[in-house]
Amino acid sequence: MTFLRLVMVVMFKDLRAELRTKEAINASLSFALVVLLMFSFAFDPDEDTVRSISGGLLWIVFAFAGTLLLNRSFARELGNDCLDALISAPIPGSALFLGKALANFLLVLAVELVALPLFGIFYNVKWTLQFWPLMLVVVLATWGMTVTGTIFSALTVNIRLREVMLPILNFPILIPALLAAMQLTSELVAGKPITDNNVSWLKLLVGFDVMYTAVSVFLVEIVLVS
Repeated sequence: MTFLRLVMVVMFKDLRAELRTKEAINASLSFALVVLLMFSFAFDPDEDTVRSISGGLLWIVFAFAGTLLLNRSFARELGNDCLDALISAPIPGSALFLGKALANFLLVLAVELVALPLFGIFYNVKWTLQFWPLMLVVVLATWGMTVTGTIFSALTVNIRLREVMLPILNFPILIPALLAAMQLTSELVAGKPITDNNVSWLKLLVGFDVMYTAVSVFLVEIVLVS
């Protein structure tokens, strides 16, 4: 089997496993909905307030909702020694990692695409004014969050308090990507395009994704074996 096919096999296996039970995705969607609803009641925001908090609010929701999904990435393999079987299988660790990262990316992205219209409804925001640039930012930031979350999920899978350790380890690493995503999202939700003044944030997102994807692929064999 080619490397790409191995990645696809792992990805579809994880997607089927999650969609069969829907445990993590239901929890993640519920969390996103509740937090958006609570903030809408807490702030009763006007147009100017929404413009200033939209980036931070959305990415706080996305980060914590995504953590609920990412934490299950390797934990679901613990039953019946499935994780040991996967590690012992004749496939590269990088293929296993990328397959799981892609599955997590699609699941987290699905939650975000449901949360965005809800954000528009609860806060009376026309978030589609810069739709495609916003989708680019969402995809880039989500991939960065997914890559680091997946590798830390593998690192903490055998820790008893993995639900606590994953965000503690992942969020500090994500600070540059989240800052860039927040800044760009606030501008794009307000209807402002990406210009020379804020394109550096987009470059930061791209650099973050490339660097941490390469580092994770390089280190995954060590993480899995240890």
